[in-house]
Amino acid sequence: MAKRIFILNGHPGPDSITRQAMERYAMAARAAGHEVRLSQLHDLTFDPDRGKAGYDSPKPLEPVLEESLGNLEWCTHFVLAFPLWWGGFPAKLKGWIDRVLAIGRTFTTRETTPIGLPKPLLTGRTARVVITSDTPRSFLWLAYHDAIRHQIKGQVLGFVGFKPVKFTFFAPASDPKPGSVDKLLAQMDRLGRDAA
Repeated sequence: MAKRIFILNGHPGPDSITRQAMERYAMAARAAGHEVRLSQLHDLTFDPDRGKAGYDSPKPLEPVLEESLGNLEWCTHFVLAFPLWWGGFPAKLKGWIDRVLAIGRTFTTRETTPIGLPKPLLTGRTARVVITSDTPRSFLWLAYHDAIRHQIKGQVLGFVGFKPVKFTFFAPASDPKPGSVDKLLAQMDRLGRDAA
């Protein structure tokens, strides 16, 4: 069954392994008959600061962020790729998350889940997260208890309704081993074809 896929390359630079990976994923998904919208964070101009921390009088979204939010509401599968910098998101991607995952559109505090959390509004959608890193996957697990994975799955995408959230890790990214990028791109071909 064809899916509607929104892909965000969350690397703030113009050229990267994540950009290559997301373009390959998009190409394979389109060839398999899926509808695809691909966005490059580098090309988006917006204020990453959401202003005061409260929910009252939120800062209006710039057109590119309104388009991103519309894409999240449109999609049945979301693919997010980014480099792990200082154990977390690049600053511009964090700003995108802060601004786009807006109250009333992606979650609501007017209703709650059985455990008292705000009700997610993007349910019925799945997600794939592709993380590039120089830190080995095993070290991220042993030393940091997979903190970034827990944050994304529980406090970001899962919080607004994406389930399941699956992960692909690629390391080392700054100085990849011979043939490793080709293997990643081949994996993106498979995942894109299957909208996984």
